[in-house]
Amino acid sequence: MSARILDIRNLSVSYGAIRALHGISLHIPTGRIVTLVGANGAGKSTILRTISGILKPTSGQILFRDQNLVGLPPHKIVALGIAHAPEGRMIFSNLTVLENLRMGAYRRTCKKELAAGLDQVFGLFPRLAERSRQEGGTLSGGEQQMLAIARALMSRPDCLLLDEPSLGIAPILVRTIFEKIVEINRELGLSILLVEQNANLALGISHHAYVLETGRVSLEGAPATLRENPAVRAAYLGG
Repeated sequence: MSARILDIRNLSVSYGAIRALHGISLHIPTGRIVTLVGANGAGKSTILRTISGILKPTSGQILFRDQNLVGLPPHKIVALGIAHAPEGRMIFSNLTVLENLRMGAYRRTCKKELAAGLDQVFGLFPRLAERSRQEGGTLSGGEQQMLAIARALMSRPDCLLLDEPSLGIAPILVRTIFEKIVEINRELGLSILLVEQNANLALGISHHAYVLETGRVSLEGAPATLRENPAVRAAYLGG
């Protein structure tokens, strides 16, 4: 097992009086893809938002290379090496593809590094290079998802948080997005925490997985093992 790049310990999060996470513990080994599986409302997106500093936990620790992230603002968490491609993509629709990518690289002051970053993401997503002058809001859903992931990569992260990358995308492009996630992990060496409604596809590319139910981890293990679990098959894999 690889060393842990991200270690979440006894994490609890509340929305007012409603408890969303109940003492969650999970970890992401360096250079691995870890998937969170669960129904809507299970707490998957809440975990990602809390890691990236958007939400504040009521208790627990989030250790990134042994540094506790709790209490740090989002921009400092990005600076440490974590990037978040959120659910719904959240691109800047009135900015061009190139301008969106530059927003992701707002911390970069070296023009050579910025150019190298653009070359890297355009190599991963040639379609974005073709549409670099096009406004983000005019792209298809799949192209916008590519842009959201590419924008996150422009911060040069070591750990990438992906929230529902297949949501609202034509089926023909979903496979492409997942192929790119595997390529990002393999070629760039990034650790990835993936939240995905298509549990079958997500388990197919992951090294480890957790099943969440109502804010708690109910199962964890190798994806192949979870895919054979009758409860997982019935609930998330269509029987």
